[in-house]
Amino acid sequence: MSPQAAAAVFTSRALAALGEVCDLAPLPVLDDLSTVRAKEVLADVEVLVTGWGCPRLDADVLAAAPRLKAVVHAAGSVRGHVTDACWERGLAVSSAAAANALPVAEYTLAMILLHGKHVLERARDFARTRARDNWLLTTQDVGNYRRTVGILSASLIGRRVIELLRPFDFDVLLHDPYVTPAQAAELGVEWVELAELFTRSDLLSVHTPLLPATRGLVDRTLLGAMRPGAALLNTSRGAVIDQDALTDVVRAGRIRAVLDVTDPDVLPADHPLWDCPNALITPHLAGSQGSEWERLADTAVDEVARWAAGDGFAHPVRRERLAFLA
Repeated sequence: MSPQAAAAVFTSRALAALGEVCDLAPLPVLDDLSTVRAKEVLADVEVLVTGWGCPRLDADVLAAAPRLKAVVHAAGSVRGHVTDACWERGLAVSSAAAANALPVAEYTLAMILLHGKHVLERARDFARTRARDNWLLTTQDVGNYRRTVGILSASLIGRRVIELLRPFDFDVLLHDPYVTPAQAAELGVEWVELAELFTRSDLLSVHTPLLPATRGLVDRTLLGAMRPGAALLNTSRGAVIDQDALTDVVRAGRIRAVLDVTDPDVLPADHPLWDCPNALITPHLAGSQGSEWERLADTAVDEVARWAAGDGFAHPVRRERLAFLA
């Protein structure tokens, strides 16, 4: 992983814990697997603990690591570094995607509740007027009672959001082509077709991984079918949504948007969404940050300990599931 990622995720406590379950190669971390030192380390490695900034584990890297049997990723997606050569070698692969899903789901819940109360707009108006409105004149579109929340994709994050919504008085809809209506009912939600998800939701939260089949999935037609005043929340990847179409409907004031991701990941400085009063753009902060990195490290340590004990991974990544994973 990159030195910056290592310093953020693997504190001295985490490194000590890792050292208790394996013989840890001396620091510094490897961020270039083609160097002389890297090849010396790789010659004896049985498990690679990886993170953000890990180089691709291609055939040349694997040739320098004849004893390598497993990869434990202390972050989410393994697409950037686990190559076909790893699967052909039969390496066991683990990911901390489940751990990284937790803060994203928490961010999503917070934004659902805040947007239901129209907190951002009302706080801005309060700062401008310095006077409270008559709260008894609050319109019926404000509030979180019996609102309809749509979840696009029962991913790790989507499922956790569904769990977090259970204590509240929401009607929750789900669209996921790989989930049946019966399975959705077991999750406590109503399965609907994609178009119906957009027409019925007061707030729609996107949790679809970015895959060839999902690029631009949320198109102009779906966005145009949303209820006036509805909110769209995206914590997945910006390219899942048609950015131009989203910009048009938000600028027209038809819907509100909470975007932790955009396409491109940082919008140009003159992009019109920056100045839209009904859009909130956050800097891709929903995933693990700060104290939450400790959870990623703890997950990686636990996985190494399980592998060393012969118990297998608690969070394995299967090659046959890659087509459905971020």
